[in-house]
Parts: sequence; structure tokens; C-alpha cells
Amino acid sequence: MLMRRLPFLLPGAVALLLGLDAGLQLLDLPAVPVSERLPDVHGMLLVLGFVGTLISLERAVALRRRPGYAAPALLGVGGLLIVPPGTARAGQVLLVAGSGALCLVYAALWRRQRDEAVVVQALGAVLALGAVILWLGDVPVPRLLPWLAGFVVLTIAGERLELARIDLARSGPVLLSSVTLTLAAVVGLLWPGVGHPVFGLALLVLVGWLATHDVARRTVRSTGLPRFAAVCLLAGYAWLTVAGALWLLAGPVLEGPAYDAAVHAVFLGFTLSMIMAHAPVILPAVLRVALPYHSALYVPAVLLHASLLVRVVGGDARGWGLAREVGGALNVAAVLCLVAVLLWSAATAPRPNRHLPTQSVGPAASSRGDVERPLTGVAP
Repeated sequence: MLMRRLPFLLPGAVALLLGLDAGLQLLDLPAVPVSERLPDVHGMLLVLGFVGTLISLERAVALRRRPGYAAPALLGVGGLLIVPPGTARAGQVLLVAGSGALCLVYAALWRRQRDEAVVVQALGAVLALGAVILWLGDVPVPRLLPWLAGFVVLTIAGERLELARIDLARSGPVLLSSVTLTLAAVVGLLWPGVGHPVFGLALLVLVGWLATHDVARRTVRSTGLPRFAAVCLLAGYAWLTVAGALWLLAGPVLEGPAYDAAVHAVFLGFTLSMIMAHAPVILPAVLRVALPYHSALYVPAVLLHASLLVRVVGGDARGWGLAREVGGALNVAAVLCLVAVLLWSAATAPRPNRHLPTQSVGPAASSRGDVERPLTGVAP
């Protein structure tokens, strides 16, 4: 199972490394000179080439149909092809195709299990598709920030509805704020002065509801993996609150310190923290490899949030160049540290008992394709 699914993950892993290298170049720090174009595709490489590949692979596993794997394959390869100038246009086309394939995966999941969680995630996929189509039409990436942010935020919000056992009967505000957020991203492309504040307000409503109803508020007082996941989740919600406040209060966020802070809050503080929270549960289900929890996971988590605080408060808000560089370098170190800890955990894990009973990862197992995990696992 590992060798069948790993090839879909590898392009995303390469996109992550290239994206980190691009980040170092943007900070004027020592980096591997892969391509002069690398800093220009930094955002799309990480959001669609890396995060998009991870999300679409997990969804393809949930769908349990071979055509579903077209989405991670197209997004992964497309993410790599946008780096060389000669294949950039082909890469963009593949990203469009991959995002479209992800939308079709959600359509199939909706036919299987008609619930709000799938709708919320599908709205995120639609925003990803719209963003890459607009980018193909030469719309600057800063204009597309709400679209890309909406993609990751809505995808993760839908995941929380499924994984965290949130009562879907009370999820009306999530669906309403998700639709509002999607429409605000569209309006913001034409009238940023109107769309961006509404986008920020919808984001605050969404994160407020999630933070209030998420089981992480209780599991943060437990131990082991549930506590670690809860810490990462709550920290991610805090950073998303910062981003929502910036969009609401700072007006059109298209450049300057407010733009940088919003980018870092969403894609580092929120998205990466959520990846840390879910990785010990999702990766074993997708790749069928054991990833036992270890307290060493706190090292990249603490490093991420401490360095991001330095970068946003000292670098973005106060304009201190040293804080920007130090915070950015430590952000990269946090990601590499996370990868190292996960690889170490997988390498040192005891062989699983093939006869161990299993249960579904979350309550919406039918929409997730009945992905299973050992009973000893813990949903965050």
C-alpha cells in the first residue's frame, strides 16, 4: 500500500522543499540556486503543489476509486512544472486540471454522503480551481490571496467537521460563513474595498464557531497525541483570527506589511499548524505506515509558533529586517524539523499487528471512504 501511494506524495514533498528554498531566496538568505523563477512561484508551489497534493491524495484514498488519484497526480506534477520557465504554462494547465479533478472527487463524495462537511470542502476546491484559472490568465498572486486562503481554510474546516466529531446538526453557521467567504473572495477580486472586509468577517465567524465547538477545547487537558493535536489546533485558530482581523480592519490587503502578515498567519500559523495536528492520524491512514506519537513533535510546533511570532510582530508589524530574516529562517527550520521527526517516528515504529481490530478515522467514515486506523489511534 505504501509503495502504491507514495509516488503520489513524492512530487508534493519536492514542491515543499522547493517552496522552502524559494522562501529563503525571498528573505535574501543562503539558498540553493535551483531557478531564478522559484521566488515568483513560491505561493502556488506551496499552496497547490504541496498542500493541494496532500489534500487531494487524502480525498482520493477516501473515495476509493482509481480516477480519484488523477487529482494528486496532476497537482503534484503541475506544481513541479511551474518552476522551469520552459514548462511553466504546461504546469499551470496541469494545476487547473488537478483542481478540477479535486472538485469532481468532492462531487462523488457528496453523492455518497450528503453532509455539510463535503460542501464546505468542495467550496474550497472551487476557490482553488478559480485561483489557478485566474493565475493562468496572468492575474497577480496577491489579488488571489483570498481565493488561496479560502481553499485551505474551508478544506480544513470541513476536515474538522468530520474528524473532531462536531455535531453537524449545529453546523449551520459554518456553512453560511463558508458560502459568504467564497462569495467575498469573488467580490474582492473586483472590489477589494468591499470584498476583503467581508472576507475577514466571514473568516472570524468561521474560526469563532470552530474554536467554540471543536473537541480540542476538551482534549487540550488530556495527554499524549490528543493534547498535542489540540494545542496545534487552538494555536492555528489563533493565527487565523489574526488574519481575519487584518482583512476586516486593514482594508484591501494586497501589499506591504499587512499582506505579509496575512500570508504568514494563514499559511504558516494556521495551515502548517493544522498539518502538524492531523499528520499523526491522516498519514498512517493514507500511507498505511505507523507513526507513533512522541513528545518530540512539540519541538517543531513550538519552533514554528515562536518564530512566526518574531516574524509577524517584529518583521511585518515593526519592520525589523533582522526579525524578518531570523523568523523566516526558523520557520523553514520548523518545517524541516517536523519532517525529520515524522521520518524518525516511522522508522522506529514497531511493526503493527495485522490482526488488530480497526475502526474508522472519523464519524463521517462513509464520506471518507471508510478509511481505517487501529483502535489504539486517536482522532485529534
